[in-house]
Amino acid sequence: MRDLFIADAHLLAPQDANYRRLLEFLRAQRGRTRTLVLLGDIFEFWIGYRYCVFSAYVPLLEALHELREAGARIVYVEGNHDFHLGPYFAETLGCDILPDGGIIELDGQKIHISHGDLIDPADRGYRLLRRFLRSRFLRLLAANLPPDWAWAIARWAGNLSRRSYSPRPRREAPLQLLEEHARRHFASGCQAVVTGHFHAPVRRDFDGKVMIALGDWIDQYSYAVFADGEFSLAEFSTES
Repeated sequence: MRDLFIADAHLLAPQDANYRRLLEFLRAQRGRTRTLVLLGDIFEFWIGYRYCVFSAYVPLLEALHELREAGARIVYVEGNHDFHLGPYFAETLGCDILPDGGIIELDGQKIHISHGDLIDPADRGYRLLRRFLRSRFLRLLAANLPPDWAWAIARWAGNLSRRSYSPRPRREAPLQLLEEHARRHFASGCQAVVTGHFHAPVRRDFDGKVMIALGDWIDQYSYAVFADGEFSLAEFSTES
């Protein structure tokens, strides 16, 4: 059994190529995955209503439910597109939700996981925006927004985002920030640090400890595997 780490799929419509590929990947993991760690921005947009979910995301939710039924644990770290996950993930799917990331333990190793949007302490503007978006006021506002309105806003924003994105040489991750972030958690006793957010796969080793930055599931189909006490980066298109 192995543990998998995925981030930044930005799913919007079931007919999209990355959505179809992620479903294919998840269905292939049933019975062979101990833990699935979702490191944020799996959805282009998510609001956790109590009694309904967005119909476009039902295929993914079913795939996650099938993984849970097969015995996998699901850990979900909220990103900057999918916070306020709500009762479906916590109660129906039984996910362990870590809004700001945290430490999980696998085979005796402490692994710090986060989306990655908070690793730059100098980005005060984003931190203020993030605090507002996750505030109790906005949580109540979102809970009272009709789902059709919320989805229409999400589609509009998502289409703008998609038009601005085109396949290109992979972005460079901010290595200095990532390494400083990793070293802080190594100093506190972690053996590994895994982040998403930057859409650029990176692995660095530090005296027996490892830092992983995940790529995305927009066109890279990147993920990390923890098996037999070791981390590796992989791409779905190249997995045998």
